[in-house]
Amino acid sequence: MALETEIRAALGGLAPEHLDVINESALHSGHSGDDGSGESHWRIVIKAASLDNMSRIARHRAIHSALGQDIIGRIHALAIDIQ
Repeated sequence: MALETEIRAALGGLAPEHLDVINESALHSGHSGDDGSGESHWRIVIKAASLDNMSRIARHRAIHSALGQDIIGRIHALAIDIQ
């Protein structure tokens, strides 16, 4: 299963009203952390009511928790944009 599909499935538990999962790995080709997999750098754009009443840190922790250690362990860089 492609990592994008895994990320989308994992974040589904947050009931997002909007979710973009953007693979930015090509922008970092040859840079530190590029493992050659083409799935090392990601950006998540998310809007979810379940995140509304949380601090910024709590929102990021909730996203990391939803993704789980298996997914987080395969990502070098994760940008999170919460709307």
